Amino acid sequence: MDILLVVSAFNSLSQRVYAELSDEGHQVDVVLASHGADAVRAAVREVRPELIVAPMLKSALPEDVWQEHTCLIVHPGPPGDRGPSSLDWAIAEEAPEWGVTVLQAEAAMDAGDIWADGSFRVPQAGKSDVYRNELSDAAADAVLLAVGRFADGSFKPRPQSDPGIRVVWRDFFRQEQRRIDWENDSTQTVLRKLRGADSQPGVLDELCGREVFLHGGHPEDRLRGRPGELLATRSGALCRATLDGAVWIPELRPRKSSGDPAPFRRPAASVLASFPAPPGSGPGMPGSNDRPYWLPEIAAPLELPPNRTTWADIRYRQRDGIGFLSFSFPGGAMSTNHCRRLLAAYRYALTRSTSVLVLGGARDFFSNGIHLNVIEASSDPAGESWSNLTAMNDLVEAVLRTTDRLVVAALGGNAAAGGVMLALAADEVWCRSGSVLNPHYRHMGLYGSEFWTYSLPRRVGAETAERLTSEALPVSAATAARIGLVDRLVPVPPQEFAAEVERLAADVAGDPDIARRITAKATARHADELQRPLAEYRRTELARMRAIFFDPQSPYHALRSAFVRKVPSGSARPLATEGAR
Repeated sequence: MDILLVVSAFNSLSQRVYAELSDEGHQVDVVLASHGADAVRAAVREVRPELIVAPMLKSALPEDVWQEHTCLIVHPGPPGDRGPSSLDWAIAEEAPEWGVTVLQAEAAMDAGDIWADGSFRVPQAGKSDVYRNELSDAAADAVLLAVGRFADGSFKPRPQSDPGIRVVWRDFFRQEQRRIDWENDSTQTVLRKLRGADSQPGVLDELCGREVFLHGGHPEDRLRGRPGELLATRSGALCRATLDGAVWIPELRPRKSSGDPAPFRRPAASVLASFPAPPGSGPGMPGSNDRPYWLPEIAAPLELPPNRTTWADIRYRQRDGIGFLSFSFPGGAMSTNHCRRLLAAYRYALTRSTSVLVLGGARDFFSNGIHLNVIEASSDPAGESWSNLTAMNDLVEAVLRTTDRLVVAALGGNAAAGGVMLALAADEVWCRSGSVLNPHYRHMGLYGSEFWTYSLPRRVGAETAERLTSEALPVSAATAARIGLVDRLVPVPPQEFAAEVERLAADVAGDPDIARRITAKATARHADELQRPLAEYRRTELARMRAIFFDPQSPYHALRSAFVRKVPSGSARPLATEGAR
């Protein structure tokens, strides 16, 4: 069936819907609604789709389009739920269960007949995490069901006038409702508000006399202070006191009207470091690029004791001869600092006596490669791009050169670009069945690095590697397993992924054949090194990337800036190529 996806952005959910519909044998094309109604109309005329699917649109489809074609809208709420902020309300009201509805477009918002729906348990997690995982699982299943019903031709969608459907309109969830009352809100209330806006739109607040948006929130178990007081930094995050505790805030975003040249999300401490010191903060040197000088940097142990509940973005633990090195960075982006700290943690893990080392294993993003926001905010984006990439290469090379144990990359969520190549450096890649992989760099105008010219062809073959990197399309977990990008699919809900990975790792560690596997791995690495050293792959890739980074006219700089600043760029048809069909 010819299907046209109309999307506000080609993001995690729309990529998953695209990939899984393609897996079902449908011919799928995509148009960005952000380019306007005329772009949508033009795509409809060109593609002549049998069906139009619109996942989580932020604007209405043109009336003439939905009147002339069957258009299925994916709404992030249960049947009868209406309004633009459904998931925000679910988190704010602590709904234990929520849903997704696929309904037919009509004049009234979210009021069309229902083709399919699904439900999920709402975890204690950030809104964007829930969106990419539990909600995405339910939405993908519902879309496939609805498309199947449409293709069958005999299904009659359920009108929302059905007496069994309770219609509820929920208004736009505004900043006034997100506002944190630091003097009176409990830690749990603060965390709920922060998690309900972790990616978008953030919680508007004031720090050091400046308005900023707070993104993300995690509990702190020991630090205390006056409600609202800034207490410390850790790995780029800020710790702020609440009425009865404290929270860690990983990212800040200056208001666009503030005059800040970088009004987009980036590590909280670095944003604060650019502000003047608050009155009474004491003497000291000017703030650095990393953190404000007047706040102490309080590290968390890499191996966090069981009685601690503080936040740390990198953790190591060991159980029954297995090492687990977990990491979780906002948006999956890894800055120079993230890469260097993770490499130090990896080297620590290698000093421990284990036969299996698991990288990742947490829910949500594995890695999306270099940190474009930090690069864009730098006074020297070319230099920071280079520093970030070389640090990422150092990390990937360390994994590739590990020959004394088996390394498993456990992808609980999506991965892209250098993040995919980090995973491919491991001996085995385990992937949750709902994940999406983007093993390419082209959309950012980059050749690619992280030893992709070694790791990708050795897994999928030279021909498939060329196709993946040139077509630059998202790959479902199922397809990734079929072509060899992934060794094992883990078909569990997001909240069960870590426990299942631990169980599977125990099976690998307990295999009587593991010593032979480790020896064979070392032998194969030695043979590959003799054929072509890793240093040569690195040198060749980095030469191409350096030329791109330090060329002021290279498309990378404009594409990066547009991506970070959310400025529409390029074609309205991101997949308007023969390969996308």
